[in-house]
Amino acid sequence: MTEFRLGLVVNPAAGLGGSVALKGSDGAETAARARELGAEPKASKRAAQALKELVNGKVDCRIFTGANGLGEDSCALAGVPCEVIFHGHEPSTAEDTKALTQALVESGVDLLLFAGGDGTARDVYAVVPSEQPVLGIPAGVKIHSGVYAVSPRAAGKVVVQILRGHLTTVTHADVMDIDETAFRSGTVRAKRYGEMLVPEELRYVQAVKMGGKESDELVLTDIAADVIERMEDDVLYIMGSGSTVAAVMDELGLANTLLGVDVIKNGELVASDVTARQLEQWVVTEQQPARLVVTVIGGQGHIFGRGNQQLSAALLAQLLQAEGKEAIWVVATKAKLQQLNGKPLLVDTGDAEVDEQLGGLIRVTTGYHDEVFMQIDAP
Repeated sequence: MTEFRLGLVVNPAAGLGGSVALKGSDGAETAARARELGAEPKASKRAAQALKELVNGKVDCRIFTGANGLGEDSCALAGVPCEVIFHGHEPSTAEDTKALTQALVESGVDLLLFAGGDGTARDVYAVVPSEQPVLGIPAGVKIHSGVYAVSPRAAGKVVVQILRGHLTTVTHADVMDIDETAFRSGTVRAKRYGEMLVPEELRYVQAVKMGGKESDELVLTDIAADVIERMEDDVLYIMGSGSTVAAVMDELGLANTLLGVDVIKNGELVASDVTARQLEQWVVTEQQPARLVVTVIGGQGHIFGRGNQQLSAALLAQLLQAEGKEAIWVVATKAKLQQLNGKPLLVDTGDAEVDEQLGGLIRVTTGYHDEVFMQIDAP
């Protein structure tokens, strides 16, 4: 089983200003003033509450974090091992939060947990890529952003759900903050800074439900609409086999090879039922920009190595090198994913290194603007 890599960032100053009526803890001066007034740090303890859910849930993962109050202390409190990859200042600063976040992203964590308030969310947002999954552990005075769980324990339970293979919807949520100076004078002045990608509870889209179940026809139409909306000009789209991908081709009005691989570009069919050699010529040799659209084999869970050997390890290696897993679009109905009963998606490319690169979390499109996390493993 490919190891799940969890990143942890704790802002030890988060929440300091609350108990001493400072309306926040943004800025080194405010945090120092809060300590002078006798404020006790609570962020490490709240992060530990989230981590204890991993212990209670009896799930395993590798945790990467910063030294001392940046996360190491929280792991010690929760009784979970961690790997320290960053040392900051004492006391820590906003730049430490950003630097640790950057280090964790570069280390390839599957999910980034951070404990703090809206100021911390802004610091994390400043450096994470738009497609890096994150989740906030509420520990600050101001929690207006939609990137936080409702409680520290709730944040931990979401991680446990993911590690157990439960379907977990992914959504972009707002990063908000208020002007602390104005707030202290009685004025609430909120501002939206952007969005980050966060997991949330599984939910079905009301428009595609019939009698409590998904309508296959409507779901496939919604999946197709989402994929087509994201398609860019002058990019090769390699369309894998299977009925879910066929629905995208049908929506485009293009002929489809149900048990083969087709290629489209600018909304037009470039080639039908292509070979691995053809694909490698275009993508590996000529290095044309490309995306891959594949689905899951029902009941079994394979996305590569079963019935689509045209998608070679060399092709996948080039796509991963060019854009990472963002170049691979997995599409499937939630009903098909639920048939896996929590088992991961599987890859068997014939190349252990490529299989390893594919491991970890991937987003699966399950409807229009509706995605869930799934774990990929190489058996």
